[in-house]
Amino acid sequence: MSGTGAPTPPPPDDSPTGLQSFAVLLRRMNGEFNRIAHEFADAQGLHLTDVQALIAILDAGADAAGEPMTPGRLRKRLNLTSGAVTACLDRLEKAGHVRRVRAADDRRVVHLHYEETARGVAREYFRPLARGTEAARSRFTAEELGVVTRFLTEMNRELSRLR
Repeated sequence: MSGTGAPTPPPPDDSPTGLQSFAVLLRRMNGEFNRIAHEFADAQGLHLTDVQALIAILDAGADAAGEPMTPGRLRKRLNLTSGAVTACLDRLEKAGHVRRVRAADDRRVVHLHYEETARGVAREYFRPLARGTEAARSRFTAEELGVVTRFLTEMNRELSRLR
């Protein structure tokens, strides 16, 4: 947005900030994240879907509701069948990554928790990514990071709408 509050016209597609350039950069970043996720899955003897489930469980407390993930929410989030979610959770539980806990106020509800030891394994594995992220962030001002955060938030919102 410009200083007047009116939207700025979009740059031409072939400019460094045009749609084509953004698409290429987002695909490259997504490809690198996928590569890292595949490598983590292989190192842990997991399926990629298991890693996606772990991420969803980890991030559940950070979403708007701030509630633990449930198998039903996980099914919707990953677009899986109930049977596929059950198999995924069985693998993750057996490997010591998650535990199922019945809600105290409604025993029919199951909350999914990322085990602390597994969190430590992931933290150690992804430490180089965290360092790289911090190195990249350090090259921006607080104001620029605010814009980046706003863009990523809006991009995630748009991607959620496509679901």
